[in-house]
Amino acid sequence: MNLNELKLAVEQAFAAGPAAAESASAMDAFLVLRDALEAGTVRAAEPSSEEPTGWRVNAWVKRGILLGFRLGALAESASGTLSFVDKHTYPARQFTASNGIRVVPGGSSVRAGAYLARGVVCMPPMYINTGAWVDEGTMVDSHALVGSCAQVGKRVHLSAASQIGGVLEPVNANPVIVEDDVLVGGNTGVYEGTIVRQGAVLAAGTILTRGTPVFDLVKGEVYRATATEPLIIPQGAVVVPGSRTVSKGKGHPNIADWGIALYAPVIVKYRDEKTDLSATLEDLLR
Repeated sequence: MNLNELKLAVEQAFAAGPAAAESASAMDAFLVLRDALEAGTVRAAEPSSEEPTGWRVNAWVKRGILLGFRLGALAESASGTLSFVDKHTYPARQFTASNGIRVVPGGSSVRAGAYLARGVVCMPPMYINTGAWVDEGTMVDSHALVGSCAQVGKRVHLSAASQIGGVLEPVNANPVIVEDDVLVGGNTGVYEGTIVRQGAVLAAGTILTRGTPVFDLVKGEVYRATATEPLIIPQGAVVVPGSRTVSKGKGHPNIADWGIALYAPVIVKYRDEKTDLSATLEDLLR
């Protein structure tokens, strides 16, 4: 079926609610969608010059992913020497050398319905959930997570223990998006639909959420999510964990001696030749 037919079939099956579980056509539509997600011909969000954020959310794709959970029944499966019990609609993906993807042994897993481009490197243990998009040359390092529907661009390094949160529900919500050539430091968390623009650097321990204001020391601006747009990190920004003094209540330095400060990510510079030189060292690991 073509894309319009697939969209219609998915929407109809999802609208059917629990009754879809008894429909062979619903399962057929889901399997076509899952194959399309893995092939990269369909994605949960895609670049769009018509949208204010530069990205368009494909809500029908998210509904199709949720449909897969509705249709799935617990089933035993195996991958190598590992065994799993999960929804039969989302088994672990299997790769061969012809896929051009390096999955190093040691407890990593990629769920069916996730797209991995050629040249992606997966260091154990790591996990990529269904609906995610991981583009060419990206490294997913040890203990890293790419959540459902998250979009990760080309040549990104997701360092050890970094968390790229997925946003599957609500279906109209922007998923987390990490654009090309971004360096995500260890123990960093990017959540709740945050968009990290091309070439940005997130230092180790940086946490970004909808409720996290980001303070730009270079431009003198504060970036926040709004009711209609997510938090957006500018292109080439270098973000580090910082803090700001509590300005009211008992935490205020002039009122009490608690000396409390709140976490605040800070843009300390924008990417330059020195930053790029350090980033190129990662190529030795690929």
